[in-house]
Amino acid sequence: MVERAIDLDGHPGLALVPRDAQALLVLAHGAGAGMTHPFMTALAAALGERAIATIRWNMPFMAAGKKRPDPAATAERAVREVWTAAHAHASSLPRFAGGKSFGGRMTSRAHAAEPLEGLRGLVFFGFPLHPPGKPGIERAEHLAAAGGPMLFLQGTRDELAELALLRPVLAGIGARATLHVVDAADHGFDVLVRSGRTSTDVFAELADVASRWMLARVAA
Repeated sequence: MVERAIDLDGHPGLALVPRDAQALLVLAHGAGAGMTHPFMTALAAALGERAIATIRWNMPFMAAGKKRPDPAATAERAVREVWTAAHAHASSLPRFAGGKSFGGRMTSRAHAAEPLEGLRGLVFFGFPLHPPGKPGIERAEHLAAAGGPMLFLQGTRDELAELALLRPVLAGIGARATLHVVDAADHGFDVLVRSGRTSTDVFAELADVASRWMLARVAA
């Protein structure tokens, strides 16, 4: 697989498309790091090994070198522009969208406001249900309006998503929402040494679960 830089309607992107690709995931980054962060790079590589092409991209604030995330309206507009532009780079592949933390939330907000055409499903790598130490579910209120299936990959030590709060939210959405819990992982999917797990284990789990989920929906 060869990673290549692409332009997505003015937004910088990176495409990684394996020869045997069966689906495409348009993947947005979190609030603290962009598309070249080790997490994003490793995740794209792991998904590529499992026949999932990825297009990672930088939101406006990250492309401009700013630390403060874009306002929701700006981020959602960027999501829509990138989604439309991504079609030209992998027009034959079924398309999914999502992202890490902030990127996944902004993607789902954009889809809830106005459906992303051709979207097969949403994939969240650590949905940020609430700020650290401030439990709440307000950030999930839009999810019911986001059509289609959704996969939530969440760590048991995620300080931005207490599972006791997230589970009822997803239960309310019903069969469209699937939760996969990653044992011992925090919001960044880091694991403690004493857990007996490694980052390699975690990336393999994330990629295995996400790829199987996407390919099952392609086959359905």
